[in-house]
Amino acid sequence: MPDFVGALRLDQAWGSAQLSAATHELNVGNESAAAGQPIAPIAHTRNTQGWAVQGGLKVNTPFIAPGDALYLQGAYGEGAQLYTGYSSFSGSYSQNAATIHGQKFNQFFADATVNPFTGQLQTSQSFTVVGSYLHYWTPEWRSAVFSSYGEQSFSQNARAAQGVAASLANIGGTLAVGAPGTRFYNLSEALRNTYQVVAGASLIWSPVKDLDIGVEGYYTQIGVKNGRVIDKDKSPTAYSNVAGINAGTFVPRTATQDSVSSVRLRVQRDF
Repeated sequence: MPDFVGALRLDQAWGSAQLSAATHELNVGNESAAAGQPIAPIAHTRNTQGWAVQGGLKVNTPFIAPGDALYLQGAYGEGAQLYTGYSSFSGSYSQNAATIHGQKFNQFFADATVNPFTGQLQTSQSFTVVGSYLHYWTPEWRSAVFSSYGEQSFSQNARAAQGVAASLANIGGTLAVGAPGTRFYNLSEALRNTYQVVAGASLIWSPVKDLDIGVEGYYTQIGVKNGRVIDKDKSPTAYSNVAGINAGTFVPRTATQDSVSSVRLRVQRDF
């Protein structure tokens, strides 16, 4: 089934406002085995619908400077991370994406998980809020400041079911959830509820129309909403020593968040 998107928009002299919604189908094909070979699909898995809603507001502030504007936006979704923007930095196309080079732990971007015992899809939840302000110092020079916050979460029984099934099948590796109740399960990064913060500012010079030359700096932080996770940067062998972690003979380094600051130059010519 195709995605359906609808929007209501109001444009006035003071700015604009928009309310939008989207729905898309979630379905299951074949799973991938550890060796990369297809295996039989899970029986009785029914398709379900993911959905998202979003509200946005733009307020013109010409009393500060011509062209200035304040932008506010918020989105919430179930089974629709790309629509809420939570995974837009790297996309939901990787099961466990690293959004920071050398990241201490990965985030799991998944619209849904399959309960291996019932065969049903269990959707994830995500929301984001964004604010930014655009200011023109002169017609040729402008700056923007921006910040966003978002969260994603999975149901507790969805994560537990994955852990039980993986333990019964003796599945390990970097994607392991671990058996519920064990120390490894409590420290595993798989299907953990996470948050991310992005904040930054830019300065852009447009000497001629459709030419932008500028610099932008931004800060990104990701973290788990509760508990701790294995720090794969400082304990790179932890996921190959699950038994030692559970027995207490191997104590991995752990973390609650990771962050990075970046600066980039930008030259853009539009035609």
